[in-house]
Amino acid sequence: MNTERPFGRALCAMVTPFDTAGGLDLVAARELAARLVGEGCDGLVLNGTTGESPTTTDAEKSELIRAVRDAVGPGPAVVAGVGTADTRHTAELARQAGEAGADGLLVVTPYYSRPPQAAVEAHFLKVADATGLPVMVYDIPGRTGTRIEPATMRRLARHPRIVAVKDCSYDLLGSARLIAETGLAYYSGCEELNLPLYAVGGAGYVSTVANVAPRQLRAVLDTFDAGDTAGAARLNARTLPLAELMMASGLPGTVTVKALLGGPVREPLQPAGRETADGLRAAHGALVQAESLVVV
Repeated sequence: MNTERPFGRALCAMVTPFDTAGGLDLVAARELAARLVGEGCDGLVLNGTTGESPTTTDAEKSELIRAVRDAVGPGPAVVAGVGTADTRHTAELARQAGEAGADGLLVVTPYYSRPPQAAVEAHFLKVADATGLPVMVYDIPGRTGTRIEPATMRRLARHPRIVAVKDCSYDLLGSARLIAETGLAYYSGCEELNLPLYAVGGAGYVSTVANVAPRQLRAVLDTFDAGDTAGAARLNARTLPLAELMMASGLPGTVTVKALLGGPVREPLQPAGRETADGLRAAHGALVQAESLVVV
């Protein structure tokens, strides 16, 4: 395993396709997964919030992992979201994900109950001990109500299977320090910080917007790695109007992705309205057009 980028650089937080009756659409899932990998994703994160994990069953989560694993083959990373507010349930989902063919686990901080730091640490350690799979811990205090404090993260980094962080802490200074101090692979979970976090030593991103713009987001990292930082900044700037509409419009990313890709969401989510969908399509079209017309 590449310890600096254990799951690659460009990861998509993939939506979960449903059919018109509301059931899991595994044919569409296979097609989407294959397209995303073909257009530049190093890996796919399944059964996260973008994948509507709160409304999919444990059995559906395993079915989705198996279908995607079959569709993309052994090369791309398949990371399974297994986080819940219940440590025992999370550990069981971790075991099921491993049996279904996942390469790694995404584990969010237990939410709603707002456990103290010692309990947060114990939760992650128990889940990491439940399987032999590498773990990406997910720090998103805006949703969970609890941050993984730096001292806790330093201790978690000592575990041999806790190798990465999906970072939605909105603390670039703190993240840069932890990258330097721990060696953990930090993946941006916020589109507007994809390039800034990468520039200070991040491993890449886990992106919802990558469902509809995988090439364009990857190109930012490719250009930065080629030494053209100004070019990377220009490419990144082109993605921001779409990213802002998709991720900061007041709607969940799942809803905005499906407004572009099609397909239903499960309640309590509701589909985007026509005006919102038209705006998303216009922004996406502008990004695609800019990619085709301008050579950096």
